[in-house]
Amino acid sequence: MGKGKRYDGEPKLNMKKVFAVLIAVVVIIMFIMEIKKLMTPTDTKDEKVVATKYFAVYTNDKWGVINSKGETIIDPTYEEAIIIPDNAKAVFICTYDVDYAKGTYKTKVLNEKKAEIISGYETVEAIENYDSANNLWYEKDVLKVKKDGKYGLVDLKGTQIANCEYDSITALQGTENSLIAIKDGKKGIIDNTGAVIVESKYKKIQAISEKYENGYIVQEQNGKYGVINWSKTVALDSKYDEIKPIYGNGEYYVVKEKGTWKVIDIDGETYLNGKFDEVKSINNQYAVIKKDGKYGVLLIEDGSSAIETKYQDITFAAGSNYIVKENNQYGIVNTEGKEQIKSKYTNLIYRAEANFYEGANADYTSDLIDSNLNVKVTGIISAVNHTDGYIKVRTGEEYKYYNFKFEEKQSQEILKGNTIFLSKKDGKYGFVDKNGIVVTDYIYDDATEQNEFGYASVKKDNLWGCIDAKGAVAIAPAYKLENNMLIEFIGKWHLGEDLNLNYFTDK
Repeated sequence: MGKGKRYDGEPKLNMKKVFAVLIAVVVIIMFIMEIKKLMTPTDTKDEKVVATKYFAVYTNDKWGVINSKGETIIDPTYEEAIIIPDNAKAVFICTYDVDYAKGTYKTKVLNEKKAEIISGYETVEAIENYDSANNLWYEKDVLKVKKDGKYGLVDLKGTQIANCEYDSITALQGTENSLIAIKDGKKGIIDNTGAVIVESKYKKIQAISEKYENGYIVQEQNGKYGVINWSKTVALDSKYDEIKPIYGNGEYYVVKEKGTWKVIDIDGETYLNGKFDEVKSINNQYAVIKKDGKYGVLLIEDGSSAIETKYQDITFAAGSNYIVKENNQYGIVNTEGKEQIKSKYTNLIYRAEANFYEGANADYTSDLIDSNLNVKVTGIISAVNHTDGYIKVRTGEEYKYYNFKFEEKQSQEILKGNTIFLSKKDGKYGFVDKNGIVVTDYIYDDATEQNEFGYASVKKDNLWGCIDAKGAVAIAPAYKLENNMLIEFIGKWHLGEDLNLNYFTDK
């Protein structure tokens, strides 16, 4: 028998039938695997994505640091509060060897590995600042250092950005990126990169507004005032008796010269002579003025009246609208002198970032009014989140969510990063997942939505605790927290009473 004739005389394979059998076997195996998968319990709950942040903690009279997962980064061993200038960065300023009688202390800067990262200085400190409501914050990207009795600046990596040549460096209160640097007893301005914006030669420096870009009022050693722009150019020569901290679109300034207050422009032209006792603000071409104890609005160019000078107070809102106060009630009048909203609210504010008005009623609710001055919602505002673009409002016994167009949304639509969502049933609170399935039973008297760290606060029998990102109890309710303005947990740690310090504690 020759080669290649092996199957001669034997039945040949039917290849179509072979392939059909193989496909059938594969299908059966896949079917069995799917059945097995369905029969095997799995955890289908979404995981909460938590950005790494750092917080000071206080326990047993000592200070330390945790991260946003509740993990201990710096053991609580320090007697002084640990300062974290930017909680997104692992830069922790620790103070020790404090002698209160002598007013001396030492500092060191540690990272998340407890390694000292900035050295060679007598002290390293965060730079404190305060907003108009006296809330404390820190310059996030710069630190003040001391060497040989003089002060300079370093960035958060320890790179020196301003030489240690100043008598002192402090924040210009209420204004970012503006540090008062004193040299030989004279004041100047340096920014957070160490660049000199205003030379240290002035007696006094004041921001013209809360925005550093709008420039500074400076007082010469001879007592005269001028204005220097952020670009280091001179806006007004130093020849005035006084200048008000009012930013008039970079064009108008309120100055006192030879005992008389007036509005001038950058070319020195004078406006509104003798028409006011005080200017409160300048917005576009209009000035809110006070005359004989009453407020009104004048057109700067010709001094004509836009809003009659008869109100207890006037505040610019948006466009042509001004919030007015009369008979201790608030409403809105435009620059044509027309009443847009009757003065009926106990308070009225314009929320510029969200572009709506909030009018407070006598019953402690608020009317939320859109830019067309229509009341869209009435309730109690619980939160206005500019980052995610929503308003949380309590209406009756319910909390509702709205976008900035006042379209009602479900919490699952608004809180897209959350894994569990607050729900209420029969007067009790529980939590559901994104599909509406109950993950935490309705057993709590009060509760909050899940926070950015994955925890939701829950209250039972007047005590607070928390649940985790899957709805399981993390800390059984055990804390009264009667004096806490804000209830928030990271694992066993809850936010402390003093919100300015932004610390957590387990006590």
